[in-house]
Amino acid sequence: MEIECIQSGSAVRDCVTSDSSPVITNVTCADSVRLLNGSSLCSGRLEVKSNQSWSSVCEADFDQQDAEVVCRELGCGPPSVLQGALYGEVEAPVWSKEFQCGGHESALLDCRSSGSARNSCSLGKAVGLTCSEPDDVRMVGGANPCAGILELKHLGEWRPMYEFGWTLKDAAPICEHLDCGSAVSLQQTKSSLKFGWRIKPDCVKSRSTLRECTTSGYYNPIMNLTCSDSVRLLNGSSLCSGRLEVKSNQSWSSVCEADFDQQDAEVVCRQLGCGPPSVLQGALYGEVEAPVWSKEFQCGGHESALLDCRSSGSARNSCSPGKAVGLTCSESDDVRLVGGTNYCEGMMELRHLGEWRTVSAFSWTLKDAAVVCKHLDCGSAVSVNSRHESLNRPAWWIIYDCVHVRSALKDCTASSSHVFILNITCSESVRLGGASRCVGTVELKHQGEWRPAIDYDLRKAAVLCKHLDCGSAVSAVIRPKSSPADVLEISSDCFQSGSTRSECAAPNASNYTLDLICSDLLVQPIIHASSMDGVSESQEQGLTVSRHSNFTIRCSIQPQYPGGSFQLTFNSTNTTYSYTQPAVNHSAHFLFPAAEPAHQGNYSCVYHVYVFSHNFTAESRQLSVTVSEFVSLVGGPSRCAGTLELKHLGVWRPMDGSDWTIKAASVICEHLDCGSAVSVEWREDSTEKSVWKIQNDCIESGSAIKECLQLWLSSFSLYLTCSDSVRLLNGSSLCSGRLEVKSNQRWSSVCEADFDQQDAEVVCRELGCGPPSVLQAALYGEVEAPVWSKAFQCGGHESALLDCRSSGSARNSCSPGKAVGLTCSESDDVRLVGGASRCAGSLELKLGEWRPVEASEWILGKAAVICEHLHCGSLDYVEARNESLLRSVWRLKPDCVQSGSALRECATSEYSLMIMNFTCSDLLIQPNIHAFSMDGVSEAQQQGLQVSSRSNFTISCSIQPQYPGGSFQLTFTSSNTTYSYTQPAVNHSAHFLFPAAEPVHQGNYSCVYHIYVFSHNFSSESRLLSVAISDSADSPAPTASTVHTITGVVLLLILLIVITALYFSWKASRELKLRRKENTDVVYYNYSDHGAEGGSAEDESHRLKGAHLKSK
Repeated sequence: MEIECIQSGSAVRDCVTSDSSPVITNVTCADSVRLLNGSSLCSGRLEVKSNQSWSSVCEADFDQQDAEVVCRELGCGPPSVLQGALYGEVEAPVWSKEFQCGGHESALLDCRSSGSARNSCSLGKAVGLTCSEPDDVRMVGGANPCAGILELKHLGEWRPMYEFGWTLKDAAPICEHLDCGSAVSLQQTKSSLKFGWRIKPDCVKSRSTLRECTTSGYYNPIMNLTCSDSVRLLNGSSLCSGRLEVKSNQSWSSVCEADFDQQDAEVVCRQLGCGPPSVLQGALYGEVEAPVWSKEFQCGGHESALLDCRSSGSARNSCSPGKAVGLTCSESDDVRLVGGTNYCEGMMELRHLGEWRTVSAFSWTLKDAAVVCKHLDCGSAVSVNSRHESLNRPAWWIIYDCVHVRSALKDCTASSSHVFILNITCSESVRLGGASRCVGTVELKHQGEWRPAIDYDLRKAAVLCKHLDCGSAVSAVIRPKSSPADVLEISSDCFQSGSTRSECAAPNASNYTLDLICSDLLVQPIIHASSMDGVSESQEQGLTVSRHSNFTIRCSIQPQYPGGSFQLTFNSTNTTYSYTQPAVNHSAHFLFPAAEPAHQGNYSCVYHVYVFSHNFTAESRQLSVTVSEFVSLVGGPSRCAGTLELKHLGVWRPMDGSDWTIKAASVICEHLDCGSAVSVEWREDSTEKSVWKIQNDCIESGSAIKECLQLWLSSFSLYLTCSDSVRLLNGSSLCSGRLEVKSNQRWSSVCEADFDQQDAEVVCRELGCGPPSVLQAALYGEVEAPVWSKAFQCGGHESALLDCRSSGSARNSCSPGKAVGLTCSESDDVRLVGGASRCAGSLELKLGEWRPVEASEWILGKAAVICEHLHCGSLDYVEARNESLLRSVWRLKPDCVQSGSALRECATSEYSLMIMNFTCSDLLIQPNIHAFSMDGVSEAQQQGLQVSSRSNFTISCSIQPQYPGGSFQLTFTSSNTTYSYTQPAVNHSAHFLFPAAEPVHQGNYSCVYHIYVFSHNFSSESRLLSVAISDSADSPAPTASTVHTITGVVLLLILLIVITALYFSWKASRELKLRRKENTDVVYYNYSDHGAEGGSAEDESHRLKGAHLKSK
């Protein structure tokens, strides 16, 4: 887990990687209380957790004893501040009862609480709590509590603290934390490897608490710290300056100026490990703060501690403003340069904590060395270099960033051991005050003061240029001044006799100064070389570049004067030549497109500039360039295919085949001038053997191939196939770019007129990509000479472009915008298998063969790309599944996939037991929605349903069988309202019946299928279906022919009814006469009974209007 990642605010799951380790981490959190918005882990607004909910606490329900329990529960010290709204206002919900702790409980929720409840809290009343930091640091084994081995109590355990890279300045907060005075000394105590605490100094300096900066591990050496126990200097610019305070009876007191003199100051400075006092002045570092020291000190100046001095019998209780003792001690840095021709040059040694040691040369510059030269009362820093020692020996390590902020050397010094020792050369107490150290007015340092110097014998100026390591004198001019000034007149034979410093000069008054220009006024230019194949030169070595690879030599110089030019000179056994470019931003770049044996030799940069009416030059060191072959593919059908072998340290060995992707292998193909990478195979040998192993992440970062090598034992080797005659340049992937074709060891651009779709199909196949998707001129850049001379005439079935026929005509040029730009589709064959749908199951990838994908190195957030790639929505969850047998798998690099690279560019061959199972959000197929009406009007596939008013209709939801159970939700939306109905899925379908269509049913319907599988809820929605309700009034007007037909039918029906009525009337009259004659009774039928049974039309209408949705 990347700690910096978590601290940046990223989600925990985004910061997790897979690894193996014997060490695991145990974390203990407070499960029911927390402090928010505070400045540390022990301060903030209090919240309490109950029933999975965090609640604010009101000030009225919380007191000092409750606070003691909370601070103890959080592992902090006793409460120091309890104040409403100190860290923000109340946020709902609010804790409902009053806490009634006794103060001895181990957790707040163990306390009793009142029976009354509250639901709100007034503004400004949220509990804000500050707990003191626990006193979990101590010194043991020393002469007093302020000296000894530093130990820290963390997680309930005392352990020593590991010392590495700590300076006195870093240790000062520890002394302050222990209520001791200033940090006096810091030493390492050697011991056996112990389990201890490590505190990062940078964390402490950021004002975080000690326990927040602590990590554990096995360490050696441990820290031995000495703090002054009774005096300290506050508010100063270093540990040796500030307002004086004295400690007695556990209380710090200010000291009044009237009670303190120079001899007292000498004792204090010595006690603090500083040099003699340089400034003693009242209120220099602030006013008196109560309490005030009550007696006058009467030191003799020889005492080792201020409290060892005698004091007067009289006492005072106050001190006038501006009278607090402000003391500046000189820095006690004992520094020297030894082994040189004079005291201003040699190996740097520093006396710290009573011990002289050399100084590590790590990262020192002339700017850093200038501090030392100034401290030694020498002139300018002339050179800085390192001397290699045969044995690793104790040395002082000076934190140069600390020196730059004007801290004393001793405040910035840590103990270390190194083999590279610092050597510094300073000019003696003479300098040139001008634009650079080799031009300007001659100045000498005399009695601690720099003054202009004059020498009327200009011939001796050359001696001064040589003395300053500035070459020879170019110009020496005596310039008049407007008024006499104090100068130092140089004795005529001073420099020639070898005398130094003030021996050469005598004070005088003069109207003249000496201005000197030396030949070496320019700093030395810098030469640097780099190659696109990743082989870059180190500071002291030359450049080794592969043949045909391009390389660049860069000349630069520190800014001194504008303009100028760089001349790159080349020397070999056979020839000498040079190239010149103007200096742009003080640098120039010389590009060599293809390295050849003729480029092998020595290069240097010469800077030319015209200033001060003279031409000046400065030359860099020499850089050697070697052109060689150290990578090859062997055992294949061509030089661009085979087992990858590499020569390193004079030995050819095969390359380990694990962890390689096509994307990484493309660097090798480019290095061999072999076009694009087509395939990477992992071949197993019968026995293990010595191989070179390259982390391809190292190569992809642009590092040199040889910088990424390590010796390995493996039975696997890398078999690489590159396209040897075609390549795509400047594209977004290996399958896109500007086309180039290779013939006779030369790459040529191809013109659009000579290339068509069938030619493109051959190229895409040759590169191992999918069919061409875009063929467009200048899509990836313009034509670059030379140009392919003939038109390709492929049939589309060829395996390589150069196998195709070509035209007899030839061309030598191609119009702008006509270079072939080709995009092949990616040939990614990826699938999820073994699940209930295409969006769930084990991830498999086809790179020549189908294999599962290994479940290593994956971070949950990055796996989502796979679901997007399969058009399966977002990632729902991913898991690793353990197989019973080791099997061949593909390993996908998550960062590579996330960058947008094709999957095949991110895959490596591997054996593993763990494979990856995915479930994507779109694992359900889309439900079907269908509607029909009993009046026979049914909806078409792409149309809605047209149903007559008061007719019933049904909407059916269904889905293809995937999982048992589930439910359907029918959602309805119109311009006025939205509602839904739910039914369980029966045989993977549900039917929603509407007994009587009404206008309110008109709108859009959709089916949403819900199911709970794989411990997650999933849903899938159908297309929208529109339903329109119509009645007779809305029916379309009949045509004229329809009207005539209907009229004829109606007349015939009326005529038939009249005839029938006349017939039955005649018949009824005749029967009546007969019945009367027969004197027979008449029988009546009760039609009202029939009416009650069927119901009136009006009643039926009312019934339909009240109909509600029914399930069929």
